[in-house]
Amino acid sequence: MKSPLPEYELKLEMQDSFDIIGDIHGHADELVSLLENLGYRRHGQGYRHSDRKVIFVGDFVDRGSAIGKVVDIARAMVAAGDALAVMGNHEYNAIAFHTPRPGKQDEWFRPHSEKNLKQHRATLDQLSPSELADAIAWFRTLPVAIEIGGIRVAHASWQTRDIECINDALADAGRFTPKVLAMSEDAGSDLNDAIENVLKGPELQMPDGHSIVDKAGHRRDSVRIKWYEDGTGRTYRQHHLGSDEVPDVQIAPGDLATVDVYPRDAVPVFVGHYWLTGTPTPLAANVACTDYSVAKGGKLVAYRWDGESELSADKFHWVDTE
Repeated sequence: MKSPLPEYELKLEMQDSFDIIGDIHGHADELVSLLENLGYRRHGQGYRHSDRKVIFVGDFVDRGSAIGKVVDIARAMVAAGDALAVMGNHEYNAIAFHTPRPGKQDEWFRPHSEKNLKQHRATLDQLSPSELADAIAWFRTLPVAIEIGGIRVAHASWQTRDIECINDALADAGRFTPKVLAMSEDAGSDLNDAIENVLKGPELQMPDGHSIVDKAGHRRDSVRIKWYEDGTGRTYRQHHLGSDEVPDVQIAPGDLATVDVYPRDAVPVFVGHYWLTGTPTPLAANVACTDYSVAKGGKLVAYRWDGESELSADKFHWVDTE
């Protein structure tokens, strides 16, 4: 099988000790506290451990009050070989927001609508134009998935065919160039579906008349699902992944056909993205989410992985939002 990873990712040194850190969203104080609690010490602009590395699951920007510091720390750690990082949907959105449409005046691949400006406002307010441009250039280099040392990491879900689709497009048309962004916005295309699934999570459309208001205050007519479980016979509430209030309505037969359920015998996979709450615990024996809503008064979470094939609640570490 063709690897879903870019060639340069496969050249990274493999090891058995990783600390997978969830969505940070500009919360630098919590990031520093978590790194220090895990035994990392200041090294240049970043942090270093004697025998471990960090893997960031993405979503460095938006919402928090120290976005530039978060980007500086993560970028320095990746450059120094002390960390790896995958792209989050907020990095993808930032790239699209700041990429003009060729030949179009004042038009961007992510429209500068009131909703999108509100989501991106903290980043716009805190970073200068040159700092933003520099950050966007770095975001373009981030892989959408990493498989190394016996684990997999993606921002929202692991869908092998979708990861291959994205990487094929990047290889053919450049790393999130205007050509890739134009291809990806074609609703219903393979690339559009792939980016939605890997960076935002597989979703199911709810029946007419049903909707939810998500944690960002947006009304949605679709729900994110437990892509690591078979949803046959379930309701939308039972199969929803996250902490939104979802209707207890039966899923229609056939609606799950486009989602590849993550196998129970596959290597452990780590994601972020889902605004979970409460005490961190694995979603399945081989699936863990490290996003516990630091941007909404929750926790910044890491999973300390040491080679185990079955994940354990005891391996989660976190700091609470101050």
